[in-house]
Amino acid sequence: MTVHNNDALALVAEMRAEIAALTQRVQALELSAAKAAAAPAPVTEEDMVAISAAVAAFLGVRARIRQVRLVHSSAWAQVGRMGTHASHHTH
Repeated sequence: MTVHNNDALALVAEMRAEIAALTQRVQALELSAAKAAAAPAPVTEEDMVAISAAVAAFLGVRARIRQVRLVHSSAWAQVGRMGTHASHHTH
């Protein structure tokens, strides 16, 4: 089977158009994912109840929670790892 030059050029043009369309779709998906990752989830009433209970358990008294902020920090993870490591006996 021989492929004519015009057929090959048409096929290449079709493939380029398909690649361009797929590239646009990927870029749109990446942008959508980046926006979703940047926007923190809203704090629900159930979240506030859980936070309030945790604060009350820690302090021993009820406390009024005035503000809740999402903080991106590795400090919590680091403290957790330190506690885990400290609880293990090493020989």
